[in-house]
Amino acid sequence: MAAYLLKRLLLIIPTMIGIMLISFVIIQFAPGGPVEQMIAKLTGSDMSISDRIGGGARDTLGGGSQLGQGGGDSVTSKYRGAQGLDPEFIKSLEKQFGFDKPAHERFLLMMKNYLMFDFGKSYFRDVSVIELIKEKLPVSISLGIWMTLITYLIAIPLGIRKAVRDGEKFDTWTSTVLVIGYAVPGFLIAVLLLIVFAGSSFFQLFPSRGLTSDNWDQLSLIGKVVDYFWHLTLPIIAMALGAFTTMAFLTKNSFLDEIRKQYVITARSKGLGEREVLYGHIFRNAMLLIIAGFPAAFVSAFFSGSLLIETIFSLDGLGLLGFESAIKRDYAVVFATLYIFALLGLVVNVVTDFVYTLVDPRIDFESREV
Repeated sequence: MAAYLLKRLLLIIPTMIGIMLISFVIIQFAPGGPVEQMIAKLTGSDMSISDRIGGGARDTLGGGSQLGQGGGDSVTSKYRGAQGLDPEFIKSLEKQFGFDKPAHERFLLMMKNYLMFDFGKSYFRDVSVIELIKEKLPVSISLGIWMTLITYLIAIPLGIRKAVRDGEKFDTWTSTVLVIGYAVPGFLIAVLLLIVFAGSSFFQLFPSRGLTSDNWDQLSLIGKVVDYFWHLTLPIIAMALGAFTTMAFLTKNSFLDEIRKQYVITARSKGLGEREVLYGHIFRNAMLLIIAGFPAAFVSAFFSGSLLIETIFSLDGLGLLGFESAIKRDYAVVFATLYIFALLGLVVNVVTDFVYTLVDPRIDFESREV
């Protein structure tokens, strides 16, 4: 197992390079890059997305290999709204954002810095990217960890119970509730929760925004814990309903598949009780499928799954940061968050393989190809 884990850890390096390279190449075709964004700010023009596409902007990361080449007119003509600006000033903007270097040089420099976790500074905020991520991290950690933990702690026992009582009333009504909860988008549930439980129309039981109250510093330790979970209640409920359904049905179907196998019949014929059969024999085999889906669920809870919820509840986390950075073409932040989440996902995958062997020691990864 140690040799397999070492191979998987070493495989992270070329995988990360591949992920970043593909993303870097795709960005080459995105119009309206940082230089054009800065020009729009300086000239007071607010370009729409259609304006950027129609304008043929060329200051994306891919256009950098051509930036700063040719005369002054050719420099200003590359950017919509740049007419009238000093060509030398445009060149200084290109140099500031690093677009005066060829694309391959920028990519190699970026990867060299990222290997040392040096993510540089945000293009449009006077702060380093790592400090910006640290500032937003508490919100995403709170949403991601608690949502994942609560989902697994509730959905897995519920799925096991549904499998044991398959076809009974308990299974039927819980399935109905779960399907209804899954059918309603999380952001609609979030809006409904705000209106009913955090608005003036019905009940004012929970706060409608933020992760802590304004008087957080004056609260006692117990008061801070209560206040923290008080703010998290509605966002976690909105995020977790869809995840509950998927995990509960996945657990139920996994256990049902194992219950029907021959080794279960044999265990029962030996006089073992249902609880011993369920948790002593079925559990470790059925849980393999659940563990396989953990990396995607974990990473999704930190980023993509929390974007709309962060927006609705005014929670300034990594999901909202990544979205806003992509809209503003703040590539320093975009690539840094991509690198961190991709690395996190790959590491969690390796940890998942290790957990596989703890759940079922019969699994031998070393006898398989990586």
